[in-house]
Amino acid sequence: MESDRAVPESQGFKQLEQLVRSLGDELATFRKRAQLAEGRVRLLEGALSGGADEISVDRVRALAAENADLKARLGHAAQRTRQLAARVKFIRQQQAKVPSSNGGSATGVTA
Repeated sequence: MESDRAVPESQGFKQLEQLVRSLGDELATFRKRAQLAEGRVRLLEGALSGGADEISVDRVRALAAENADLKARLGHAAQRTRQLAARVKFIRQQQAKVPSSNGGSATGVTA
């Protein structure tokens, strides 16, 4: 009875050992990424506190504002494009419903 119990415990122990190794590898990966990120933060903080001139900071702010404006314009353009596509679809549906006298295609309809 004791030997039957030892086999599942041994398998469980092996699985646990494998999981611990896997978690150790993940931890090492996350630690390496965190150290790289901390190095970048230190570099950027140093550039902003001592090395960055006021023009660079102002330029970043201006670019951020321009980016926000462009995103808003892009959103508006996408909305307008959807509206125009819906109009074209409606006009095509209306054309398909109206029989024409010139051989099947209505002319003179503009979007």
